[in-house]
Amino acid sequence: MNSKAPIVTAPAAGNKPAGTKAAKAAARDSRIADNKKAAYNYHFEERFECGMVLEGWEVKALRQGKVQLTDGYVVVRDGELFLIGCQINPLRTASTHVNPDAIRTKKLLMHKKEILRLIGKVEQKGYTLVPINLHWKNGRVKCEIALAKGKGEHDKRDVIKDREGKREVERAMKQRQR
Repeated sequence: MNSKAPIVTAPAAGNKPAGTKAAKAAARDSRIADNKKAAYNYHFEERFECGMVLEGWEVKALRQGKVQLTDGYVVVRDGELFLIGCQINPLRTASTHVNPDAIRTKKLLMHKKEILRLIGKVEQKGYTLVPINLHWKNGRVKCEIALAKGKGEHDKRDVIKDREGKREVERAMKQRQR
């Protein structure tokens, strides 16, 4: 066998070392909090990812998962985006010289062109900006927001009806398999 190509062996699928790039990427890009209520109350038109301006104690609390996003919403003031109503509860071990405010307004970071485009869309009737989730990306906290239109009561009823229908079908299929 006179082949000039080197022989390369790949590790078995279950034998990946803990420090691989894939493992680190999965740890970095993990979810912190989701706003499940937003998908129920709104139709999402477009999604955007933006950075957040946070204080040190807030980042520590986010690492512990001490955040509530369900009552949050995004407003535009003076050409800038702000997240209001997102509650980050301080840890008990917070520093004595820092006065943590759990419901502090947080500034969101996006490119100016994107913000101007969003302002034009939000001024249209029925559109609003809602936070969908908070997640880690390359060691930084990112907030995914959506340009959304509110659902009517009948739309919400349809969602509930579809969800219950799917459950019934799954139960029936499960009974057939037994």
